[in-house]
Amino acid sequence: MSATPLALLQVSGPGESTRPPQGHADSGGEVCIANISPRERRKRLAAGVIMFVISLGVLAALIATGTDRWWRLALLPLFWGAASGFFQWRDKT
Repeated sequence: MSATPLALLQVSGPGESTRPPQGHADSGGEVCIANISPRERRKRLAAGVIMFVISLGVLAALIATGTDRWWRLALLPLFWGAASGFFQWRDKT
């Protein structure tokens, strides 16, 4: 009897089957289960949006003042943090 790795991890009680229900073939796809609450998701989205707006403001100020282009590289962590907040909100992680 060959068991899939997923079947080996499932725990079943007496009389319970570890097989998927009838009509539900195991597609091998990934299932995303949210591990944060909706409130935390809103916080991460808000933080991402706020950081993005601040980053755009600083970028506009750097461009308007004619600062050397290399100073724009300092905005990478800000844009990275904004993207991280957005993607954590979108992926529910």
